[in-house]
Amino acid sequence: IRFGWKTDVWFHVDKMSSAHVYLRLPEGMSWKDIPEDALNECAQIVKANSIEGSKLSTVSVKYTPWDNLKKTCDMEVGQIGFFDESRVRTIDRVKKDALLLKKLNKTKAQRSPDLKEEKEKLEMKERAKMKAESREKR
Repeated sequence: IRFGWKTDVWFHVDKMSSAHVYLRLPEGMSWKDIPEDALNECAQIVKANSIEGSKLSTVSVKYTPWDNLKKTCDMEVGQIGFFDESRVRTIDRVKKDALLLKKLNKTKAQRSPDLKEEKEKLEMKERAKMKAESREKR
């Protein structure tokens, strides 16, 4: 959570342990405009990576922008809250789509990014952009 970007959207199976999936949106795209295919792919990934959820016929999947995630020191490991419930959406009745999961697993790429470094680079880029815009206004 610490190294999330403003353009990240978080996905998780509702009320169960599951993987946390982050979808990084292109600059300028709203989390409310995520294509249905992308929503379904993220929902399939979190369902498949939930010990409980993968055994159920259907689950609900919550998603929200990264900056709406709330983590306090008294929360359990993996537990997340939200600052604003109105910024949380639910995908109901997510059923396993074996063909889609097979396709996703074939295209899966394992990498271990340095999330701290990526966030620092993004912040440097944003500061440089703001400085340039500030100079243009003068």
